[in-house]
Amino acid sequence: MSRTAKVVTWNGKDIPAELRELPAGRYVVEAVDEEAPTLTPDEEAGIEAALESYRQGRVVDARRARQIIDAALGR
Repeated sequence: MSRTAKVVTWNGKDIPAELRELPAGRYVVEAVDEEAPTLTPDEEAGIEAALESYRQGRVVDARRARQIIDAALGR
């Protein structure tokens, strides 16, 4: 089963089309804040650095990324 998140806007009364289109089954519905949380300057800088690395073509595949993360976490 795929665990893709969907964000829908609901008026509190009518079922949104995005929900009507889902196949029968069990779903988790959770309210989300209207605004994204504010990032710290360090978080903002980290994202900018990651985007710049991507733009320069310095990327790794998912398997290598997992190896790097596991090594950093001592796993």
